[in-house]
Amino acid sequence: MNAIELENVNKTFGQTRAVDGLSMTMQKGIICGFLGPNGAGKTTTIRMIMNIIRPDSGRIEILGGKPGIQTIGRVGYMPEERGLYNKMTVRKVLDYFGTIKGIAKKELYRRIEYWLTEIELAEHSHKKVEELSRGMHQKLQFAVAAINNPDLLILDEPFSGLDPINLELMKNIIINMRNNGKTIIFSTHAMHDAQELCNFIFLINKGKVVLEGTMDKIRSKYKSDVVSVEIEGAGGFIQKLPIVRQVVKNNHRLEISLNEQADSQMLLKELVGKVKINAFEIKGLSLHEIFIKIVGGAQ
Repeated sequence: MNAIELENVNKTFGQTRAVDGLSMTMQKGIICGFLGPNGAGKTTTIRMIMNIIRPDSGRIEILGGKPGIQTIGRVGYMPEERGLYNKMTVRKVLDYFGTIKGIAKKELYRRIEYWLTEIELAEHSHKKVEELSRGMHQKLQFAVAAINNPDLLILDEPFSGLDPINLELMKNIIINMRNNGKTIIFSTHAMHDAQELCNFIFLINKGKVVLEGTMDKIRSKYKSDVVSVEIEGAGGFIQKLPIVRQVVKNNHRLEISLNEQADSQMLLKELVGKVKINAFEIKGLSLHEIFIKIVGGAQ
């Protein structure tokens, strides 16, 4: 059984096709990045998975059932539009949403204490939401989404507003949840975070999947034409080689961009015997670069 299955899902608003024949299968027990530019259909898709809106056509299945009453208790959702009550205290917010999710009082008390400690808000538990910093508010919203111990946690831009310390805190919490068998789907514009955390990536544009796979699979498909080398000796001849498009000095290294017809082995042959090679590294494309390469050319 997969965590999420979408088959030929479509959704139109007026004349705008927000989701266009979208098909995806997200396995259980992974961190899956759901990526795309603004207007790609990510939030619309998430809302259909959460049964907030209905698709015009197609099939959606989560945790082996249809979205709705049967599965909602096993799902946590952190929307991009945050919705906490400003006059409530931190502790009351967790108690309120935990009660709505049907958690028994004794168990709810235990979970509130756990999450206050986990997100490092225990000493702020009696503050009102309106008194919290943006980062604190963000962490509290995450705890609200996760307080029912969901099998599937869906996060829409979970890291916005976090400083580097709290960013690492939240990443570690997500990784620990994955290690405990939970499935985490998160939508983000931060490609570095997705590349660091995700076992699997879906990139959509204009309501369609344009790229999917593990990071290793994706990076092997989109190979870089840049080789980073550290040499001893006169390297002025490198820029003049027919296979070289550009040479950029970066501290003690040369970043060498090759022409389309060239590869790293051709460059290595040109360097051997002419200079001493201390380092020779083929630079892989980052997810950010792949994103720009695919989406930038499809606008």
